[in-house]
Amino acid sequence: MNVLIAEDNKDTAIQYKIILEGRNHSVVLTGDGEECLKVYYDALKSSKPSENPVFDVVLLDYRMPKRDGIEVAKEILSLNPKQRIIFASAYVKGTLIESVKHLKRAVELLQKPFELHTLIDSIEDKEIYTELERLNSNIEKIDDVDPTDERMTRLLEGLRTHQKSEVWYAINQIVLA
Repeated sequence: MNVLIAEDNKDTAIQYKIILEGRNHSVVLTGDGEECLKVYYDALKSSKPSENPVFDVVLLDYRMPKRDGIEVAKEILSLNPKQRIIFASAYVKGTLIESVKHLKRAVELLQKPFELHTLIDSIEDKEIYTELERLNSNIEKIDDVDPTDERMTRLLEGLRTHQKSEVWYAINQIVLA
């Protein structure tokens, strides 16, 4: 897979790169939101029109210098609404609320700190993204998505307690209720 990573902690970014390249993935590291967007735009310019998306996964740190992860995701998704984005965040509830509010979609989340095998599992599990796309098509049909604190708390509890096969049903029930 072709992975773009925006992570301002160099040691963390290098760990991501080493573990993913060890699994034969191609990895491009960036240290902030602006650099990530520049790399994304450059890749978009040099790609063929049939290559959509240019990266299989964009892994964004939620809080970065220059431009935060939500701003970067918003711009990338305006260029390519089908781009798979995973947020790495110590603030999962805030990230989830912001993604629904500003991006009008739920996103994949990794709660920092996480084990490196969790990163690999998340990136290599394309089924999660397929289910998330289905959920997001339902969210897009709603004019006013209201990510209330109660809904987001229930969503996070559902994610933590349900097995993978039941998670997306729970998300539909919680976010769209």
